[in-house]
Amino acid sequence: MSNPPIDYIREELVTSLESRLGKQRNLMTESPEHAHQLVLDSPVLSDEETATIKDLDRDEDDFESATLDMTYDPETDLEAAIERLRDDARAAIDDGADIIVLSDRDTGEDSIPIPSLLATGGVHHDLVRHGLRTDVGLVVESGDPREVHHMATLVGYGAGAVNPYLAYQTISDLCAGPDGVDEQDAIGGYINALEHGLLKIMAKMGISTVESYQGAQIFEAVGLSSDLIAEYFEGTEIRTEGIGLDVIEDDVRTRHAVGFGSDPELETQGEYEHRSSGISHQWNPETVGTLQQAVRSGDYDRYLEFAELINDQNENLQTLRGLLEFDADREPVDIEEVQPAHEIVEQFATASMSLGSLSPEAHENNAIAMNRIGGSAGTGEGGEPPERFDTEKECDIKQVASGRFGVTSHYLSSAEEIQIKMAQGSKPGEGGHLPGKKVNEMIAHVRFSTPGVGLISPPPLHDIYSIEDLKQLIHDLKAANPDADINVKLVSEAGIGTIAAGVAKANGDIVHISGDSGGTGASPKTSIKNAGLPWELGVAEANQMLCATGLRDRIKITTDGGMKTGRDVAVAALLGAEEYVFGTASLVTSGCVMARQCHANTCPVGVATQDEELRERFPGEPQHVINYMTFIAQELREIMADLGFRSLDEMIGRPELLTQRETDHEKAQHLDLSTVIAPTAGDQRRKTREQNHTDIDDQLDWELIEDAEEALESGRSVTLDKEIDNVDRAVGATLSHEISERYGGAGLADDTITVDFDGIAGQSFAAFLANGVTMDLTGAANDYVGKGMSGGKLIVQTPPDAAYVADENILIGNVALYGATQGEAYINGVAGERFGVRNSGVKAVVEGVGDHGCEYMTGGVVAVLGETGRNFAAGMSGGVAYVYDPDGEFESKLNKGMVTFSESLTQKDERMLTRLVENHAEYTDSDRAAELLDDWAAEISNFARVFPDAYRDSIENKGSDDVREDLPETPAAATEAIPDTETVSSDD
Repeated sequence: MSNPPIDYIREELVTSLESRLGKQRNLMTESPEHAHQLVLDSPVLSDEETATIKDLDRDEDDFESATLDMTYDPETDLEAAIERLRDDARAAIDDGADIIVLSDRDTGEDSIPIPSLLATGGVHHDLVRHGLRTDVGLVVESGDPREVHHMATLVGYGAGAVNPYLAYQTISDLCAGPDGVDEQDAIGGYINALEHGLLKIMAKMGISTVESYQGAQIFEAVGLSSDLIAEYFEGTEIRTEGIGLDVIEDDVRTRHAVGFGSDPELETQGEYEHRSSGISHQWNPETVGTLQQAVRSGDYDRYLEFAELINDQNENLQTLRGLLEFDADREPVDIEEVQPAHEIVEQFATASMSLGSLSPEAHENNAIAMNRIGGSAGTGEGGEPPERFDTEKECDIKQVASGRFGVTSHYLSSAEEIQIKMAQGSKPGEGGHLPGKKVNEMIAHVRFSTPGVGLISPPPLHDIYSIEDLKQLIHDLKAANPDADINVKLVSEAGIGTIAAGVAKANGDIVHISGDSGGTGASPKTSIKNAGLPWELGVAEANQMLCATGLRDRIKITTDGGMKTGRDVAVAALLGAEEYVFGTASLVTSGCVMARQCHANTCPVGVATQDEELRERFPGEPQHVINYMTFIAQELREIMADLGFRSLDEMIGRPELLTQRETDHEKAQHLDLSTVIAPTAGDQRRKTREQNHTDIDDQLDWELIEDAEEALESGRSVTLDKEIDNVDRAVGATLSHEISERYGGAGLADDTITVDFDGIAGQSFAAFLANGVTMDLTGAANDYVGKGMSGGKLIVQTPPDAAYVADENILIGNVALYGATQGEAYINGVAGERFGVRNSGVKAVVEGVGDHGCEYMTGGVVAVLGETGRNFAAGMSGGVAYVYDPDGEFESKLNKGMVTFSESLTQKDERMLTRLVENHAEYTDSDRAAELLDDWAAEISNFARVFPDAYRDSIENKGSDDVREDLPETPAAATEAIPDTETVSSDD
């Protein structure tokens, strides 16, 4: 899916688990019978609710249900059993059933249950083919489903409701005894977990109601045959082929025999963590220990032992690349002729893992190591301390993600590469949460937040809802640093080739393919196991599409997702990747023991914690990471020599040199990876030319820079007058880059460069504005005004001759001040939706806002002089907001999940609010502000305050800074502070 995800927690007003059972009638007509359906609050049914549905009778309830046996006799076969179930379903509809219950309650020694998903998909598609699907609702009563993913697939393939009765029985058994918890509470908690998990999965797909998710089949199958898919899950993406119904039936019969044997034994699976008798994990005590010994001793032979444990998958097949082998008829070359390791490592990188999730020691360790060898390191989305800029501790890849933590003009200007994180391989479509206990003084400083207050990364990037929006963000970031490459990080999924082509056409320089095996130990377990796809599929599809569309030479492909060895790099290169990123592996070399406590701040080796005592245990050294990267390169060199390649560039994009090896694995032998290793079209194999960024060359900012050169050189003030049009996008970003390059984050003195604009500004007006710049627009502006604002002053005024009332009309578009960190903003009109989203420092006045105002705000002050939309302050954890509320209607529009509403103001509040409104009147000549100030003693009592609970506690109990004590300067004081020099005026 390419829909933007939603936040089902903070935006629950748009979500619903309500499900309906019964006949669905013609959408093109309307009648009372259309409403004749059974309405459920949730698709997760209790035993009691299921019994009620099974007992429905036309004569008594005006509904008719039919229960169909979802088991079969061992003397028959699975295919025949499904056909019988299909026949029974059609017959039940003919008999007048409104609801069909597929039940395996009769499972027994002589009754084998049909897998619930196979039964559901089989019946659903059969009814669709016969034109009967809308005549009946489907309920699944099964002992099979137990996890969130099971519920999601059943609903996704047509079930209207599910009763996981065996899970309930298991919980009841666990609660038995005097020390057990209350059984109903336990079952209720389990149901609640399933419901929230289902909402999260839907939300990741951008779907807000379960009725939209039901039957949507938003899945890709891996390891199933296309014939099986066509018959039972028609329309589902499948690229790998795989097992058919016969192998599934063998598994079903085996489980049934064990379950009803004389001594049934439950095996320890070790699904999520290593267990000696469970499922094989690539990271296990042996591989972790061997690698750490190798890098600490600098022993390449020991590394080769580690690589063999990972690469040799004849016994324990674990990855798709484990089924691929090299098949080149090229003459081997002497290894002395092969590109040296110190050059190869320049195409390696450590993954973008945030400072905050990682300790400073671990974060810096990767950066130092990669800088020393000429590779790259990523910041992650938590920003980077400016003190590290221009040192060997600096990460050259600066990430921009949904939270925009620490994203300032100075941050972007310091980057060699800027990565837009659309999603994360291990948890696509999800945001993140940094617990308050991991937000210490340093983390809060970098992220422009408050110590001890948790931070939320929204699931979507709120300035990307389409490929056009992505192109805009690429433009914005390129404008903020014209010298940096723009990297777009995507998750490996079906259709990624089309998206990669879109990134290339949107002028992205790099497309990064993130595989499902990467990610942190803090990722939800459901996502770890069931979301995303191997990078092999994503890299192959992206490379094939880019080659087929003639775009391959314009864009670089990079990849990550569980890469560990030189062989992994060789496969990735042949499939088309040009750079190779190591995340977890780099942490393992630094001491990570895979404790999987990343979210708890209790990492025992100081890798993923901010606890000072635990951080002292960090054993990593830059040389360990350097050794690891060098070992990978050396292993890769040996493979290159065997394949006859002298340089890595020669090797890139040569999938025809891979072949699928034979295996006797009972399931893997059915896989067909021919589409993965298919030859590509054309003769382009890698990036060989730069993108055409003429839109950056035409940026209005170049005129501003030229006209303001004296101010940039000497700090003397200058005032410029410019016309602006809606084709002028990201105006101010490149000027701010110039200031950041020369003066760093401090920028210039207030109002050193003042630009008076007249007209309609395009997208992202005043994006990443630096200290010292005042942008005063008379007119209107499109979306993303003040995005990433890093200082300065932003003023948008309604034209004095406008034929409309300022405080009743939209003046600026949606998502203003997204991720803004510092400065002041005065908007003489109404803003669109999501005003101040993730604002972490700007003090702003606006005369009305749309829905979701101040969402995820972590700092700064917002004063709204008019009406607001719904869901105000959702996820707001810092700063303060004041809303004019004379009619007392605002509270009903407030999301109180994290904030407190107050109708009374303290002296601090009154001083701050008064200053903001006075400034607003002075800067914008606002009629609204003037009206309020005319009777301010009375009007100030009509303002309500929104104060985040965690922020208030931090101020009261921990002595954190209170933003209300930092009043903005008055216009008069600001004017006096400007250097007393001649003002230069430039007319356009």
